[in-house]
Amino acid sequence: MEPIEVHVGDIVRLRKPHPCGSYEWEVTRTGADIGLRCLKCNARVMLTRRKFERSFKGFVQKTGKESN
Repeated sequence: MEPIEVHVGDIVRLRKPHPCGSYEWEVTRTGADIGLRCLKCNARVMLTRRKFERSFKGFVQKTGKESN
């Protein structure tokens, strides 16, 4: 399975809600770990790429950065 290509600034939807009730997160860091910021309460979390990809449901908005 190929890794999901995410970029800083992308808005993603995860399978389980944050305790505040929001499903939507902004990507703030990419690499081996993925940094996320909750769009409702501004909480920040770091997930391993594996955990992120398992809980990833889809993109809400992409930044448009495409690497060739």
